[in-house]
Amino acid sequence: ELSAERFVQSLELHTNSSLESGHRVDILRCGNELYPLLWEDLRSAQRSITLQLYYCKPGRMANELLEILCERATAGVRILFLQDAFGSASLPGSYNERLEQAGVTVQPFRPVRWYDIEKAYNRSHIRVVTIDTRIGYTGGFGLADYWWGDGLTDGQWRDTSVRFEGPAVSQLQAVFAAGWAEASGDLLTGDLFFAPPNGATDGGVRAGMVHAAPTIGSTIGERYLALSIAGATERLWITNAYFVPPDDFIALLTNAASRGVDVRILTAGDMSDVKTTTYAGRASYEKLLGKGVRIFEYLPTTVHAKTLVVDGCTASVGTMNFDNRSLAFNDETMLVMHGEAIGQRMEEIFLQDLKHSREIELAEFSRRPLHQKLLEKSAAAMTRVL
Repeated sequence: ELSAERFVQSLELHTNSSLESGHRVDILRCGNELYPLLWEDLRSAQRSITLQLYYCKPGRMANELLEILCERATAGVRILFLQDAFGSASLPGSYNERLEQAGVTVQPFRPVRWYDIEKAYNRSHIRVVTIDTRIGYTGGFGLADYWWGDGLTDGQWRDTSVRFEGPAVSQLQAVFAAGWAEASGDLLTGDLFFAPPNGATDGGVRAGMVHAAPTIGSTIGERYLALSIAGATERLWITNAYFVPPDDFIALLTNAASRGVDVRILTAGDMSDVKTTTYAGRASYEKLLGKGVRIFEYLPTTVHAKTLVVDGCTASVGTMNFDNRSLAFNDETMLVMHGEAIGQRMEEIFLQDLKHSREIELAEFSRRPLHQKLLEKSAAAMTRVL
C-alpha cells in the first residue's frame, strides 16, 4: 500500500509525466458548460491558438468555430489546426479552404493512403486546445452538434472535459507539437507556443498531462490505468464510454474489489453510439459483478466521458477509453490531477451521474435472453480491435 504522495510519484515515473502545483481547473460536464467558455477563450486570443481534434463533423459547432478562427487569424493570431484524417473526414474541403484563406494553417494527421495503409490503424484520438500558451482544454469533446446540450437529453451527449491554467498547458502543447512535427515536419519552439518558465497560476491543483501512444511492450496508457486500479485503497470510480476491459484489467478490477475497494464502473448502455462495444463490454459483466465490482449504465443519452477518481484525491479527465484500441493503438491525452478539492468535485459529479443510471444486478443480468449472450460473444471476439 502506497501513501498518496508515493502513489503520485509512481504515476509520474511509470507514465513519463510530471504533476506540478499551481493550476486552476474547471471540470466541464456537457456542451452547455464547455462551448461558451471555449468560444470566449478563443475570441480573446491575442497571439496563438493550437487545436488538435479527432472528430469533426459539419454543423452549428463547426460553423461557430470556423467564424471565430477566421476572425482571429485575420486579426493576426497565429493558428495551427491539426485534424485526424480519419475522424475529420466528413469536413468538406471548402471548410478548410476558408480557414486557410483567413490565415489558419491546417494539417491532416496520418492521411489514409494505400501505400501507407498501416497508419490507418493508429489514430490520434487526442483533443488539444491551447490559447496564448495560458489556457488549455482536453477531454472527450469533439466538433459535432451532439456535444452541445445538457448531457441529460437524448441527442445531447454527456461528456467530461477540462479547462485549465498552469504549467500543464505547456505539457499539453508539447503533445500537440509532437503531432504537428509528424504531420508538417515543423518543430514548434519559442514563446509564441510555449509559456516562459515560472508560468504557474495561483490555483491550488497539482496536475500534469499523460500522453499515451502506441509502442512495443506496455503502453503508458496501460501503465497509467493499471497503477490507478492497483493503487486504490478505498474507492475507485470510473466513468468510461467504451468499457471493454482486457482480461488483465478484469483481474486488476476484481482484485481491487476483493481487497475491499469500492469499485464502480459507469458506462454507456443501450444509448451508446457504438453498439458493438456495448455488447463486447457486457461480455465481461458477470466476471466483474461476481467479484464485487459494481456496474452502472447511463440512461438519458450517450455518455462519452473518460474519467476516473482514486480515493477521492487523484483523478483524471481525458480521451482514453477503457478498451484495447485506446490502450494499445491510439494516441491519447489525460489531465491527471491530485488534491482533495478536485477529487471531491470529481466524486460529486460521479454520484450525480449515478442518479441518472441503472445499476446492473448479477441475478437479473444472468437471466438475459440467449440472443443477447450471442451478441456479446460475437462482439467480444473482436475485443482486440475495438
